[in-house]
Amino acid sequence: MSHPLPRPLTVLPRGPLRGTIALPGDKSISHRALMFSGLAVGESRITGLLEGEDVLATAAAMCAMGADIRRGDDGVWQVAGVGVGGLLQPETALDMGNSGTSTRLLMGLIASHPITATFTGDASLSKRPMGRVIEPLGRMGADFTASPGGRLPLTMRGLCPAVPIEYTLPVASAQVKSAVLLAGLNTPGITRVIEPVPTRDHSERMLAGFGAEVSVEQTDDGRIISIRGEAELAPQEITVPGDPSSAAFWMVAASVVPGSDVTITNVGMNATRAGLVTALRMMGADIDSLDEREVGGEPVADLRVRHAPLSAIEVPPELAPSMIDEYPVLFVAASLAEGRTVARGAEELRVKESDRIAAMATALGACGVSVEEFEDGLAITGTGGDPIRGGARVASKLDHRIAMSMAVAGLASDRGVTVDDVSPVATSYPAFFDTLDAICS
Repeated sequence: MSHPLPRPLTVLPRGPLRGTIALPGDKSISHRALMFSGLAVGESRITGLLEGEDVLATAAAMCAMGADIRRGDDGVWQVAGVGVGGLLQPETALDMGNSGTSTRLLMGLIASHPITATFTGDASLSKRPMGRVIEPLGRMGADFTASPGGRLPLTMRGLCPAVPIEYTLPVASAQVKSAVLLAGLNTPGITRVIEPVPTRDHSERMLAGFGAEVSVEQTDDGRIISIRGEAELAPQEITVPGDPSSAAFWMVAASVVPGSDVTITNVGMNATRAGLVTALRMMGADIDSLDEREVGGEPVADLRVRHAPLSAIEVPPELAPSMIDEYPVLFVAASLAEGRTVARGAEELRVKESDRIAAMATALGACGVSVEEFEDGLAITGTGGDPIRGGARVASKLDHRIAMSMAVAGLASDRGVTVDDVSPVATSYPAFFDTLDAICS
């Protein structure tokens, strides 16, 4: 999947954001819906699937291994699965584009199947380390030939039957946890993952919904997630809630642009994903949760967000796993707050689509924001509600969240912000800029 030509864009300050926003489907849940449906026996239907490039890479990979995946004219996706243990040998390399989630979770699936697969990706994904997944999957019997540093291109050979393990996560990572659990699906016996710090739990919820035998136990050492292997998954009707990571940009934009009043519908409010809402409310953001309900086993609400003055906080490090993807736009909120915000405990940001700590420090600094960089986060002295200076051309680093975060910064600037390449936004939120035009005066 080749990266498109760079698409620079200047985002200028505009009037307030007003109106109702319908989000794309949750990216994490969309990936899992396709994978688990592809392992079920029978046909599943998925409504609200995110149709961004990352999720489409997952769909293509599952098709290459035997699943039949089709999009209906009504936007509903039908997936005829091959059954656990039924993945086929792909004929060509699996091109993951920019999707780290696709790569790591599919590595878990393949680890306990008797097939060999080569993973490739774009320049950004090829810089991301895969060692944290290689290590536990290697213990289960999979064999890997990776590029230097445990990076893509990477070839792996699964083992069937694989060896069940008990694995304690050395870092909080839902992707690593999920990879091990997915390898355990086709492994005899019980595979266990111990997470000292809770991470997003979409895999556990959805696997149980498909009929896998999954248990979660809370202990003094953390959460112990166990899965019994050689499972048989039953097809499901899945409704994907709106992506809270996509909602984050509108929550911050409405909070910092005077006069704004937006309602974001159908936002996934899973407690393992809602850290940004907590942090923004600590800063004084005006965020109301409306019509709280459950959709497809996930808590959902509509969020009404109105402009409010923000105050600096020390972001509790324990929030990091539940808002790890939202830190870049939180840094934008901090730039407009009163006082010095300190956000630490987020060293995971160094190994995302880009080094998000360094990328945001550089971008915000170029826009006149006072930033101090730490290994595990940033300290930002805000303007107290005045616009940031802006007027800079900043690098997105092939990272969709950097691009969208700096677009929000442009809305709250004096001179606007030029992002050197906004094309990566298509990986997770293809309609982002159309939505921005629709709700800005």
